[in-house]
Amino acid sequence: MLIFAVIIFFLIMMVVLLLVIAVAQIKMAGMEVKDFWTFIKANDTLNKLYAFSIKYEKLTPQQQVLFLKEADTIFDAFSKVPDALWEEEYQKYMKILDKYKDIKIKRWESQ
Repeated sequence: MLIFAVIIFFLIMMVVLLLVIAVAQIKMAGMEVKDFWTFIKANDTLNKLYAFSIKYEKLTPQQQVLFLKEADTIFDAFSKVPDALWEEEYQKYMKILDKYKDIKIKRWESQ
């Protein structure tokens, strides 16, 4: 029973140590932990929005508003982290940015 408790204590200490190291790495990169977490969620949203933009060429006005709102969230989150962190997602990001610009121009022209 004592060995089991020692093993559990050791594992808990390892998890805490890994968390401290992760937070230190994030801080050394010049980011806040909150910004990093927002980036992780935005990266997931980027993948979904990218798939959505490929699947649907024409969007209804309601879909356009939702697309613009989600894209704004992504752009804000990505602007707070170093570019090197999202180099692999650059093509998706640019595709979303192009679609964002197209929708903005179409909405502006229709007003």
